[in-house]
Amino acid sequence: MACEPEIIGDRRELFVDDALIARQDGVALVLQRPVPREVAVVHDAPWEGNTCCYHTVFQDGRLYRMYYRGSHFDEERGVADHPEVVCYAESRDGIHWEKPDLGLVGFKGSRHNNIVWDGYGSHNFAAFRDQNPDCRPGEEYKALAGSGREGLRALVSPDGVHWRLLQEAPVITHGAFDSQNLAFWDANRGCYAEYHRHFREVDGRRVRDIMTSTSADFRTWTDPEWLEYPGAPVEHLYTNAIVAYPRAPHVYLGFPKRYVPERTVVEHRAEGVSDGLFMSSRDGRVFRRWGEAFIRPGLQPERWVNRNNMTAWGIVSTPAFLDHAPDELSIYSTEHYYRGPASKLRRWTVRPDGFVAAHAPLAGGELLTKPLVFAGAHLELNFSTSAAGSVQVELLDAGGTPGEGRSLADCPAMYGDSLAQRVRWRDGDDVSAWAGRAVRLRFVLRDADLFAYRFTR
Repeated sequence: MACEPEIIGDRRELFVDDALIARQDGVALVLQRPVPREVAVVHDAPWEGNTCCYHTVFQDGRLYRMYYRGSHFDEERGVADHPEVVCYAESRDGIHWEKPDLGLVGFKGSRHNNIVWDGYGSHNFAAFRDQNPDCRPGEEYKALAGSGREGLRALVSPDGVHWRLLQEAPVITHGAFDSQNLAFWDANRGCYAEYHRHFREVDGRRVRDIMTSTSADFRTWTDPEWLEYPGAPVEHLYTNAIVAYPRAPHVYLGFPKRYVPERTVVEHRAEGVSDGLFMSSRDGRVFRRWGEAFIRPGLQPERWVNRNNMTAWGIVSTPAFLDHAPDELSIYSTEHYYRGPASKLRRWTVRPDGFVAAHAPLAGGELLTKPLVFAGAHLELNFSTSAAGSVQVELLDAGGTPGEGRSLADCPAMYGDSLAQRVRWRDGDDVSAWAGRAVRLRFVLRDADLFAYRFTR
């Protein structure tokens, strides 16, 4: 039975799942790993400390904004050193960060600090810029915050700095909220989507897991549902860091912190170890979750202490680390949690779209897509080869017959490294004659990584 073609238009398609793949021969989907860069922020202010976490990072016009919990745990006394507060930092490039003196909230008799909130929900405040075209004036920035049994309350702000409760009553009450619980405007579904932590009973085990619900107005939410991860093992998921991927908003990416309570590497009062995972979805509820770690603890002993390796919520574009290279993506991850006087947030970089690669060795491999209906005149690839590697593309009709002039024999081998290399055949690069019709793409790879493809107008 022939499958209905997938209408992709001119959207970018990533290889984070096999949703559009019909066949693979010698090609495997391989999880990539980010590259550690500099420490972005050291939480060494008196109102911060060694348990600062639950970071949120997003780009807002030319400004990068960051929100996080300011807190400190006294290891000798075994107690929190000061009340939890919500801190704010900003940057012009996502690399160099400043903590502005806001003068808003008092701490030990002074308002000279970068604190924006010290009320309900200071434990896990998660803010975002509302992209809803019908957003109410004065509510351009929103947040969810709260823990314990009361639930999550909604906060709003006109400028991202001055915050107020939207209402006194919690908006979400079914969950165990001692985590980073987040929400955002989902343009793909035309509603707000939220993701929060709860405990789930699975085969007699009480496991940390993720629930989701939606809202039309950020005030009234649907009953939460559990996320699903077909084929993935039962594991503790402490945070979720789910986003609609900015370069392909129909794809949802998540970066949960996996918690393994029964393992210990560095002796500490808080047992367990953690790492950062990667998962993706096309509907926001059913995710492909990779078992291999996206961010490993690595050689730093302090990253092997419980509650480290939390991936911050947010993916931003930043200037390239290498000379003459295009902008790259930055994510951030915690380290030094519980260790010493200050926790830290390190920046990690990812190639745009480079979370998973369709990879073939030098011996070669092929990948065939399911039937697609595209819009546009050209096909662009995000790929990387070795000096000896190559990529070729064949455009076929739904039945498997190569388009005239668009066969594999008509496509000179491409090699190099590009985020948007236009595919050319011997008589040119125009594929507009096939637009609006069901087609398949056959990729032939040799020592190559293919990250994404897109038809452009």
